[in-house]
Amino acid sequence: MTFRRTLLAAAVAAVALSAAFSANAQNIVLKASDTHPAGYPTVVAVENMGKKLDAATNGRITVKMFPGAVLGEEKAVVEQVQIGAIQIARISLGVVGPVAPDVNVFNMPFVFRDIAHMRAVIDGPIGVELLDKVTNSPARLVALGWMDGGARSLYTKKMVKTPADLKGVKVRMMGNPLFVDTMNAMGGNGIAMGYGEVFGALQTGVIDGAENNPPSFFTSNHYNAGTKYYAQTNHLIIPEILVMSKVTWDKLSDADKALVKRLSREAQMDQRVLWDKSVADYSAKLKAAGIEFVPVDQKLFYDATAPVRAKYGADYADLMNRIDATK
Repeated sequence: MTFRRTLLAAAVAAVALSAAFSANAQNIVLKASDTHPAGYPTVVAVENMGKKLDAATNGRITVKMFPGAVLGEEKAVVEQVQIGAIQIARISLGVVGPVAPDVNVFNMPFVFRDIAHMRAVIDGPIGVELLDKVTNSPARLVALGWMDGGARSLYTKKMVKTPADLKGVKVRMMGNPLFVDTMNAMGGNGIAMGYGEVFGALQTGVIDGAENNPPSFFTSNHYNAGTKYYAQTNHLIIPEILVMSKVTWDKLSDADKALVKRLSREAQMDQRVLWDKSVADYSAKLKAAGIEFVPVDQKLFYDATAPVRAKYGADYADLMNRIDATK
């Protein structure tokens, strides 16, 4: 059975590559995947990158975007990227963490002071260094650039201003022990739960809140499930990553590789402009819907999560110090 699956994977890759590359390396069509929907900042940024590639190569290299997880959820997409059946994808760090562990440092609570600090880090030497580690890992992915995933804050049914206010409050977290421990340290009761289950769990009282960025808070419709307060904790600021299949990368000329790298960097900058507009637009929509944005003293939550950083960040102490020193 395993042998048959291997043959099938090889056949899929061969078909995909023959479609993407003609014999004389002309007319390269790069299939790009994103789990986010059409119009989302990461999707639009890659589409814009494709338009630039098209223009720069007189149509020789084009990008065909498949948003909304139509090519599969993230795990399946990464597997297709690894064999070359999909050429480009926007993925979360969780997928590459096992093979390039240093990227896990970005999952730490309050590792970044704010969005501006995160951007200074990913735009600078540390960002380049971590992209290179992904590229040089066994993952068979070429890391092209970073994407802004925003800052995650708390939305709850009761007002939260301090860690003490979170006592007994059940908050949905992404299914990673680090994130559950983060919420527990912040004073709440972290509950690992699939994203699709959150709305119903909020309605029935299984959980009392969740956490995410403003665009996701609005588009998930969670603001209509009894959560009336959005506490500005910004406890997690986790960038995402844009990757290309190494199978595809190795078939590009040096000139094409340089072009893709340059335009990927431009996409990184383009996406954050789109992201900032999205955050502003959805924050306004949330406020218009009656959601109260609650300012908090972040230092209280930062201090409360120190044990989490000590536990999960021990292997990245030097890197965390370098991040902290970045202005």
